[in-house]
Amino acid sequence: RGMKVTLPCSVIEEVQQGGQCGWGMTSCGPKSHKLASLKENGNLNKDSNVTMEIPTHTTIAYGLIELAIKQDGHFELCLMSDTNGGFEVDGILMAKEPVGVAGAAVKTSGNHVLQQQLEDLRGHFQLLSALPPSTRSSLLQQISELMEEPGAIGGFQTVLDQMFVDKKLGLADFELTESHRGKIQNVLDLLELSSEVESSRTKSALTALHLMISALDEMTEDHLAALRKCSIPMALRTLERLVQCVSGGREMTLSSSDLTDLYETIEHLFASFHVSLKRESNVVRAEIHQQSNLPLVLCITIRCLASLTQGCPEAPVCTGADQAHLRTV
Repeated sequence: RGMKVTLPCSVIEEVQQGGQCGWGMTSCGPKSHKLASLKENGNLNKDSNVTMEIPTHTTIAYGLIELAIKQDGHFELCLMSDTNGGFEVDGILMAKEPVGVAGAAVKTSGNHVLQQQLEDLRGHFQLLSALPPSTRSSLLQQISELMEEPGAIGGFQTVLDQMFVDKKLGLADFELTESHRGKIQNVLDLLELSSEVESSRTKSALTALHLMISALDEMTEDHLAALRKCSIPMALRTLERLVQCVSGGREMTLSSSDLTDLYETIEHLFASFHVSLKRESNVVRAEIHQQSNLPLVLCITIRCLASLTQGCPEAPVCTGADQAHLRTV
C-alpha cells in the first residue's frame, strides 16, 4: 500500500537492549545514534534514539499491519511484536479495535476473537443483504466471474483503494485490460443503480464491497477456483453455517444435500486457511488449528457472498441453474 502525507511527521525510535557478552568483544555495533556500554560483570547495555522527519507531500509505502490509521487520516506506527495495525472504522461499524488484515498476529487465541471480529463487521454484511434481490443476484454472478481472473480481483482492489482516496478518479485513470475494466464497471454500475442516485447509500455499499474484494484479494488462484464452485445460494448458505461453527466453536448437522459434491473441495479450502473440518457421519465440527488472521479472511469472504443470497428460497436441493453451474466449474 502507499499513501501521501499532508502534514510533517516525526518518527522516533527508542530502543533499549540488554544481554550477556563474553570478554574479548571488540565492537558493540554502529557508533551513529547508538550508545553501548560493557560493565565489569559482562552485561551489555545498548540504548538507541533515532528520529526521522517526513516532510509534507511525501509518498510512503507501508504494510497494513504496520500502521494504525485513524478516521481523520492520522496514523501511528505499529512495529512492536504485540501490536497490529489496521483502519479505525466509522459509520455503522463501531468496533473498539482497528479492522486488521491477513498477516497480522492474533493477540488473543480462541474462537471468541473471531466471533467478535465478525460481529464488528456485521454492518457491512447487512448492507449487502439489504440490496434489492435482483441487484444481489446479479452482483453474485459478477463477483463469481471476477473470481475466474485473480488479476481482475487485484485490479478491482487497487481501483477501490484509490477511489476512496480520490473520489474524482474513474476507471479510465487505471491501467486495466479491457476485460477487467468491463467486469469492474459492471459491478460498479450495479451498485450505482441499486442506490437510486443516493450518494450515501452508494458510498456505504461500496464500503461493504471494498471489504469483500479486499478479502478475495488475499486468496490464491486455487482458493478462488474452489470458492467459485460454491458461489451458488444453496452452497453459500451451508458455508455460512460452517462459519458459525468456526466462530462459535459449535458443530452442525449436514443433510444429504449439503455440499455432497463439494465437501472435499471445501475441506481443502478451509484447511488452507488454518481451519480443520472434522466429519463424523453427518456431523461436522470446525476447529482453528493455527492462530492467524487467515480464518478471518475466509469467514469475511463467505459472509459477504452469503449476504448476497439472503431471502433466496431455502430449497433443500440445487435448482436447475445451480446444477448447471456445478457441472460447468
